[in-house]
Amino acid sequence: MTTLNPYIYFNGNCEEAFNFYKRVFRKEITYIGRYGDVPKTDRNIFEETDEKIMHITLPISEETVLSGSDNKTAYKESIEYTNFSLIIHTDSKAEADRLFNEMSEDGQVKVPVDLAFWGSYYGICIDRFGINWKITTEEK
Repeated sequence: MTTLNPYIYFNGNCEEAFNFYKRVFRKEITYIGRYGDVPKTDRNIFEETDEKIMHITLPISEETVLSGSDNKTAYKESIEYTNFSLIIHTDSKAEADRLFNEMSEDGQVKVPVDLAFWGSYYGICIDRFGINWKITTEEK
């Protein structure tokens, strides 16, 4: 089976963002690697300081893993690209509401979560880290 998992770059606040996602998704981070863990011979390729995140992993479900890192170069190159969203499909309206409310905390609500004309319960928000989220469930 092929899976597709998001990898998000941050400009120095990756650890803060993933602690937020850990709380929202109610999951545990399974790996944190810092730039300081990189062997001295390979450190010259990174701009980030030792305490910043080189790679972090947060399993969301059996098939989905959210990963990320602090990467100034990738962040500068990708900051203009806002043509994507991460979409969360939930099992219930209550879980969609919870995720939407927590994800949009100190962020921005773009489309309030509500019943959409195509029959899904759906909303869009941008979290406090600038990541665009769509949260949906099928109305039952």
